[in-house]
Amino acid sequence: MNKNKPIGVFDSGIGGLTVVKRFAANLPNENIIYFGDTARVPYGSKSNSTVIEYSIQNTNFLLKRNVKAIVVACNTASSVAISAL
Repeated sequence: MNKNKPIGVFDSGIGGLTVVKRFAANLPNENIIYFGDTARVPYGSKSNSTVIEYSIQNTNFLLKRNVKAIVVACNTASSVAISAL
């Protein structure tokens, strides 16, 4: 794993910023790219197939930015889409 690559974090909105805050406090030398999908929030009211589609899109967005790891900070996405990621 390349130490210089950032960690990617996504959520359906801004709630995942609390995860980013904890990462920054505990891993101060890490760079983080955060994607909050505020255009399509909330995910909880969407169908499972839609949540999976959004999660794959969010993951691809972060992968294109050459992240070394992805954190799914969205409860709905992690419970519905994690196996598809």
